[in-house]
Formats: sequence, C-alpha cells, structure tokens
Amino acid sequence: MRAALCRQYGPPSAVSVEEVDDPTPSAGEVVVDVAAAAVNFPDVLVVADRYQIHVPVPFIPGSEFAGTVRSIGPEVEGLAVGDRVTGATLVGAFAEQVVVRAAALQRVDTAIDLSAAAASGVAYRTAYHALRSFARVEPDEWVVVLGAAGGVGLAAVELGAVLGARVVAAASTSEKLARCRLRGAEGAIDYCTENLKERIKEITEGGAHVVIDPVGGPYAEEALRALRWGGRYISIGFASGDIPRIPLNLVLLKGVVVAGFTMEGFTRNRPEDESRDREELARLAASGRVSPHISATYPLAQTGEALADLAERRAMGKVLVVPSA
Repeated sequence: MRAALCRQYGPPSAVSVEEVDDPTPSAGEVVVDVAAAAVNFPDVLVVADRYQIHVPVPFIPGSEFAGTVRSIGPEVEGLAVGDRVTGATLVGAFAEQVVVRAAALQRVDTAIDLSAAAASGVAYRTAYHALRSFARVEPDEWVVVLGAAGGVGLAAVELGAVLGARVVAAASTSEKLARCRLRGAEGAIDYCTENLKERIKEITEGGAHVVIDPVGGPYAEEALRALRWGGRYISIGFASGDIPRIPLNLVLLKGVVVAGFTMEGFTRNRPEDESRDREELARLAASGRVSPHISATYPLAQTGEALADLAERRAMGKVLVVPSA
C-alpha cells in the first residue's frame, strides 16, 4: 500500500509518500481501508518530535480517520468486513490502510459521509466534552473561544451555539472571524489588532462565563482576566507552542475555576460521562444540527502540504488527506 512516512523529525516537508507492506491485524485488531484522514495539530508536533509522546522513526503519521473494515483479527466481535467506521490512533492514518484496536472504532451512521466522519471525530468530541462536561455551559452564558477558526475552535463555536450559549469567537483574521459568525458566533474579536481582554468585557457586558482555550500563549492570561467572578477557564491545548504561566492570584481573587482537558484522561477517568457525551454528539450529527467545515482536501501524495496548512495556521476548520484522490 501507499503511505506517508516520517523517516526523520522535522517540518511537514520531512514527510514523503512510499510503498510499504500492507498491515496485518493481530488479536483484537482491525485493518481499515482509509476513505479520509483528518489532519490535527498534534500530527505536526509528532512529526517534529515535539509532542508529549515520543514516536520512534520511521512511522506513518496521522491519528484520525474514517473508512471501511478490510480485515479482522482474532478475538474481534461486533464488526464485519465492509462496516463503515471511524476511529483514532496515535499514528498510522495517513495511508491507504490503517491497523487499529477494534475498541478504538465506532460505527458511522449511513446518513453521515465518511469524510465528514473523519473531520468531526476528535475535534467535535474534544469541544463537546469541554463545553458539556467540564465547563457545564448553560443557555445564554457567554462563551469565549480562542483559536476559534481551528478544528477544535470552530467545533466549539458551533456546539456552543447549539447548546444555547452566546459565543464570542477570537481569531487572527477577518476571514476567519467571518467563518465563525457563519457557525453561530454572536461576537468576534481579532486578537491581532484588538485588545482581547477589553473587547471580551465590552461584548459580554462585564465578562465571560466560560473560556475555551486550545491555543495557550500570550492570549491565555488576557482571556482569564476577562472572566467574570466564578467563571470557568478550560485549557485544551497549546497550539501556539507556548505554555502560559497563569498568576494564581487571579484565580483566587476572581473565584474562577481553571480546568484542563485531554481526551485520553477524560475517557479513562470519566467513562460514563464520555459515553453519554459521545451518544449526544452522534445524535446531533445524525440530525444534521452540526457538521464540520472542511477547508481543504489533499491527496496522499500531498500529506506534507496538508500538515503545513495547520503548522502555518492557514486552515479553517478541518483539513483532510484522501488516499484515493
């Protein structure tokens, strides 16, 4: 099969497409023909060896995908060849086939396109868990989303609006903010040209109830300062590459709650909440109330370019790699 390979760490251009052996499933594993694989910022970090988990070279990058079951290993129940599935893995998805644990797969409703399934998995679950189970967002609360035009950010904008919140999108260009408004943002802030803290307070008439932050960096403290008393600040990543250092006196004086979210930690420690959220999100997707914005689709041969879209912050919503293209 053809696969994108990282043979040495570096920028997205370090990835090349080569012929490799087809994968074979072991006990508990399934091989999936990849219809589409979504590009996520951690994929860029893994290729650069800057992710919190070190992956030895050579490896096939790519973590999120959708497709059809090709073959099944021993001790797998509940799946059959030809089933439409989506799933996530640390690496391996930027290829014509991927081998994963059967437990990592979910069936895809026939009403949902496989490209949409690939684009909505990790980003939408991350955003929904952060809003629903960590921030506990209530209708009419003001929710500020940083990095609002990215994959997780745009999902948080859309889902926040679906949950009845009043969403303020913060992003770096007017084009990105226009996209956020189309997805349900009531307010918009260009944090490259506007004072983030002051604009949040102005739009929300005193301060936000919730901040969803997948970016980190210099905007984190400004957003924290713009929370009203008792607000909730949810950290879900550091796409800026800079981990902020928050003055704890702000947390004390403002009575705010600061929480961190990772998919792995949430799934392991709160499995019942994770299952409930996933079922609710699946119903929203099947009903058409939410759907991912796919800004670009690349063939497998251009995986490096797809990764560069995220690394250079050109992407809005999701970028896909489609092996058959």
